[in-house]
Amino acid sequence: MQIPGLTAVVQAASRRHRAHALGALVLLALAGCASLLPRGHSEETSPFRSFEAARDALERVEPYRTTVEEMKALGFDTHASTNVREIPFPQLVSHLVQTPFLPLADLDPGIQECIAVRHRCRAYQFHFSRIARQRTGAFALDILNFKRITQTSGWRFEGTVLVRDDNIVLFRNHGGEPKLESTEVEGNPLGPLQSLDGLLKY
Repeated sequence: MQIPGLTAVVQAASRRHRAHALGALVLLALAGCASLLPRGHSEETSPFRSFEAARDALERVEPYRTTVEEMKALGFDTHASTNVREIPFPQLVSHLVQTPFLPLADLDPGIQECIAVRHRCRAYQFHFSRIARQRTGAFALDILNFKRITQTSGWRFEGTVLVRDDNIVLFRNHGGEPKLESTEVEGNPLGPLQSLDGLLKY
């Protein structure tokens, strides 16, 4: 015997049960889908794959012996359009001489000559880097903006070269960050209501 309306009630309950079960499965699946989170990287045009490779190449540049063309063959092109900056002479002195109280005679011979020949000397700064960013953690918490964890890794290299008469290297030096590693944790108690901006930012 069928009770009027009982079948519809059972079917509705069954649909709700399936919907809840499906929702739970989706959340469990999303919780482990870290590979679906946004990732990105930035890289300044560079012939080098690592900080060490750039450093070793620049150390092969010998003041008063290496020419601009030879330096270019090592990966340091003074005419590159992206990863090199020329420092104007008025700024050059303050860039090279960190303190005005340091006697000229105590400076590197290449720096002394660069200052002496003034506008015949050009200073170039080379910038190379490779930086990767990856969001990690639970996919559901991240995509709903409750908690985002971003890991950054990579390196940055900066080399300074002084050149006389657009030909011979007078001085070279380098610095930078051989190993970049950082973790940024962003928590939003209100989740998607906190902010909808930057949902897919790296």
